[in-house]
Amino acid sequence: MEGYGKEILLSRDKIQKRVRELALDISRDYQGKEPILIGILNGVIFFFTDLIRNMTIPVKLDFIRAASYGSGTASSGVIRFSKDVEIDIQGQDVIVVEDIVDTGLTLSKIKESLEKKGPASVKICVLIDKRERRETEITIDYYGFHVEEGFIVGYGLDFNEQYRHLPDIFVLKEKESPT
Repeated sequence: MEGYGKEILLSRDKIQKRVRELALDISRDYQGKEPILIGILNGVIFFFTDLIRNMTIPVKLDFIRAASYGSGTASSGVIRFSKDVEIDIQGQDVIVVEDIVDTGLTLSKIKESLEKKGPASVKICVLIDKRERRETEITIDYYGFHVEEGFIVGYGLDFNEQYRHLPDIFVLKEKESPT
């Protein structure tokens, strides 16, 4: 995208190493169980796939697509589900898998919605825990990386549907215009 440059934040090797560690942690914690992993579309797809491929236990999977509406870059906290879970989660262990948690509003609403369906437990696994704009506290049970600030892209994370395909994660920076 013209007008923007990118600076590498997390290399593909570092990402893959951490995803393997997360998969083993979850596999250990759910040994003897078959949790349901619910991915939040669209950005989670690469992380979700790599996480599951590295797990050593059987899992079931499903997806949610949710959008929050607000003015500008601020989330209103009003969530519209365009795809909800199709698997019956009542009495089951659920792990919500998300690419990034920023304000925490969408993820907290998703967790609240899932808890109304009567699962045995709901845990949260995110690749990126970004606290720069956190508006609501949410417990992150498994996280890949803490990122303090910046707009990040790659490995599923996008800017106007661009950059998702990149295997590394970058900080997107506006290019300085020549004077």
